[in-house]
Amino acid sequence: MTSARARTDLTRYAWLSIAAAAVTIALKTIAWRLTGSVGLLSDAAESLVNLAAAVLALAMLSIAARPPDDDHHFGHAKAEYFSAAVEGILIFIAAFLIITSAIERFLNAQPLDRLGSGALLAAAASLVNGAVGAVLIRAGRRHRSVTLSADGKHLMTDVITSVGVIAGIGLVWLTGWQWLDPVVAIAVGANIIVMGTRLVRESVGGLMDETLAPEDNRVIAEVLAAQTTESVGFHGLRTRQAGRLRFATFDMLVPGRWSVRRGHDLVEEVEAAIRQALPDLRVTVHLEPREDPRSYGDYEVEVPIAESPSSPPRPGE
Repeated sequence: MTSARARTDLTRYAWLSIAAAAVTIALKTIAWRLTGSVGLLSDAAESLVNLAAAVLALAMLSIAARPPDDDHHFGHAKAEYFSAAVEGILIFIAAFLIITSAIERFLNAQPLDRLGSGALLAAAASLVNGAVGAVLIRAGRRHRSVTLSADGKHLMTDVITSVGVIAGIGLVWLTGWQWLDPVVAIAVGANIIVMGTRLVRESVGGLMDETLAPEDNRVIAEVLAAQTTESVGFHGLRTRQAGRLRFATFDMLVPGRWSVRRGHDLVEEVEAAIRQALPDLRVTVHLEPREDPRSYGDYEVEVPIAESPSSPPRPGE
């Protein structure tokens, strides 16, 4: 998929998220105004965070899809991590406001009205969030977009929040215990703090160039192990992810007597084999003579590669 095509495809999902946030804000605000429930107010506040996050996601996805330029030789894919990080911070702010309002209502209980109508509106908003959240999570996995995945997970958390709020309203209606409403709101605030913490942690991991998923690393290592012969070996495999982009680097050890052309041809074959297994992986290979001691042991951390019995011996072995 070209950069322009990717930008159009992913920003379409961002617009869907914005539309869903606008609809749920309207539904939940009406529900809160009808009932006076601080639980529904907290639910509406979280939807405001959803809207802000969706607008930010649209901006970051547009930036991330830009091609490399003179100032960003590896592209702009990491812009997505900023979106997820800011969304996590917005969640913390919303949680603080929710819990503060809930404590005030707990200390000064007020009767609730039209609970049935409010619950129905909140349920309708949850259906919207659930459907859109599922779409965004699937799209995030397919395109490896941390922004869409974070947005989708946030919407699914919002669904859980709304279910809890509706359950709380139902208990107030059944028991008449007005204090249950702010207690549910406090639980909502605690739940979204957990979600915000997870989003910030994932974003920091991406900005710190975390390695690829274990299954992806295993695929690359298996391809290299299959390419290992009596003359050719590999080491120094390192991987990282930047938004939707994935990178792998490693050393290929060949006999020093080989010509540059022969070594280069083999590099091309190995890269092709890896790209067949992981089509969109960006591979960088460093060719080294197997007889040179300097070709070994120069990486503190690397993905282990299972060596065949015929792997080239290291100097001194």
